[in-house]
Amino acid sequence: MQCEELGGLADELPREVGSLFSDTYTEESGYSFCGRQLHITQHFGANLGVAAPVWEAALYLCTYFEEQKLNFKGKKVIELGAGTGIVGILVSLLGGHVTMTDLPHALPQIRKNVSVNVPLDPIPRVCALSWGIDQVHFPQDYDFVLGADIVYLKETYELLIQTLLHLCGPRTTILLSSKMRKEHGTTDFFQNILPQYFDIEIVKRDVENDINIYRATRFQN
Repeated sequence: MQCEELGGLADELPREVGSLFSDTYTEESGYSFCGRQLHITQHFGANLGVAAPVWEAALYLCTYFEEQKLNFKGKKVIELGAGTGIVGILVSLLGGHVTMTDLPHALPQIRKNVSVNVPLDPIPRVCALSWGIDQVHFPQDYDFVLGADIVYLKETYELLIQTLLHLCGPRTTILLSSKMRKEHGTTDFFQNILPQYFDIEIVKRDVENDINIYRATRFQN
């Protein structure tokens, strides 16, 4: 398990980050949720692909946390496909003990945004997690598993299910915010695949932008 814990504000990017971002352009954006100010840098370029931007589904999930006044204090949380890290950063600022995961090439961007936004404990852990492979190196007792716009490639759906089954115990709550892309099988995943393994319900829907937030829990014997 490739993880790193950050210990405060970084004065400069690590060498590998500078190399990764050498052919990109950046965009800095500010957001406010739950009384916290977030400053997120997005690095656009060929290296990061879909991990670069802050997706609408991520902002929608943060809005849901704010509206529901969800209590993350002291909770054990893992985020899948963290991208810019905005969701996990907010949860960390709300007191959660957060592990933020993505593919290795996305980790420098996450670490950069964590270092800017989370100067005090608990500092999130930033780890590489390839679905269907690396989940066995992670615990199975998270309070929350989070994901925003991670359901868009049909060939990864079985791997995502394997990962969720490993990470989730009987008291784990999964919250997935997703743009409903029918052409990518997103609707099929939530209507036909995920319900084979979990109890699921839609807890919030943005009709205009076609974004759903699903809450899922493991079947109880």
